[in-house]
Amino acid sequence: MRLRPTVAVAAVALLLAAPARAANPQIAGLQVALRAYGFYLGPIDGVSGSGTATAVRAFQRSSKLAVDGIPGSTTRRELGRLGAPLYGKRTLVQGRVGWDVSVLQFLLARHGVGRVIDGYYGTETRLAVRQYQRRAGLTVDGVAGPATLRSLGARSRSTKLPDRSYTVRSGDSLTAIAERHGTTLRSLASANRIDPARPLLIGVRLKIPVATSAPLAAPPSSVRETITVTATRYGVDPSLARAVAWMESGFQPHVVSSAGALGVMQVTPPAWDFVETVLLGKKVAKTTEGNIQVGIVYLRHLLREFGGDERLALAAYYQGARAVRQHGLFAETRTYVEAIRSLKGRV
Repeated sequence: MRLRPTVAVAAVALLLAAPARAANPQIAGLQVALRAYGFYLGPIDGVSGSGTATAVRAFQRSSKLAVDGIPGSTTRRELGRLGAPLYGKRTLVQGRVGWDVSVLQFLLARHGVGRVIDGYYGTETRLAVRQYQRRAGLTVDGVAGPATLRSLGARSRSTKLPDRSYTVRSGDSLTAIAERHGTTLRSLASANRIDPARPLLIGVRLKIPVATSAPLAAPPSSVRETITVTATRYGVDPSLARAVAWMESGFQPHVVSSAGALGVMQVTPPAWDFVETVLLGKKVAKTTEGNIQVGIVYLRHLLREFGGDERLALAAYYQGARAVRQHGLFAETRTYVEAIRSLKGRV
C-alpha cells in the first residue's frame, strides 16, 4: 500500500544541538520524508537515533513492506517524491522536490544559510544557495549544480541506521537479554522473527531494537501475581493476560518503548486515556498495578469488541482495532499472535 503524505511538510527549523560530526545529511533526508507521512515527529538533525529507526519500521509496517528498519531502495521508493533521488544525482533548481533537496537544505543550514528543510526547492532555498555560493567563491546563480553540490559534500554518506546486536551465550534467556538492553520481549522477538516460547540457540546473533527504560519498580514475581489477580477480577483468562504481559515486557514494569508504550502491559498514552475516559470513567494511578489494570481492561474490551475471538483481539492489541478491520493481520502481527498463544500456560 502506497501512503500519501497527509499534508506537504511545513518549513522545519533545524535544531543544531547535535555535534556536526554526529549528523548524517542522508538521514536528514530520510527524516523529512518520514515526517511528511506523519511517522517522524523529532528534529531534522541527521542523527540516526531510536526515533528515526522506529519511524522507518512503522512506515514499512503501514506500507506492508518487510519490517527491517533499513531505509533501502524499496522503502525510499514507497516514500514517493521525497524518497528519491539521492543527493548528487541531478542539478537542483527552484521547483524541484525530493530527498536530495532535503539533503541540500540540511547542508546549507549546517553552513549557516537557510532554515527551511522540507524537501521543496522554493524561493528561500534558492536565496540560501546564492548566499552559500557567494561565500564559497562560486558562480552566484541560485542553482545547485555539480560545483555547488561538490562544495557542500555529503555524496558518500550512507543512510544505514545504527545496528545493535548480541550473540546468545550459555544461560541466556530472551527476557534477560531484553532487560539487559533496555528493550521488551515483544520487540526483541519481533525484530528477530523468533518464537519467544522456544529455547534460544547458543551462538545465534540477535538484532537488538532500540528502546529506553526507567528504574525498576517491582519484581517479576509480584508482577505475575498482580496480573493473575487483576485478570480474574475483570473476567479475563489469567493465562492469556500473563502471556500478553510476558510478550510485551517480560513482566518488566520499567520498560518504556520508543513509541511511548508504558510498563508491564506496554500501554500507549491514547489507550490509557481511552480506558480511563470510556471504559472505567475514572483516573488510574500511574503505577505498576495501575498499568496492569489498564492493560487488562483494554484487553477485555478488545475481546468483547471482536466477539470473543482471541486471535483478533490480540492482533488489535498489537496492531490496532481499526487496522485489523481494514487490513487484516500483518505478517508481523500474525507472528505476535501465535507467539502469545504458544505462551499461554507457560508463564
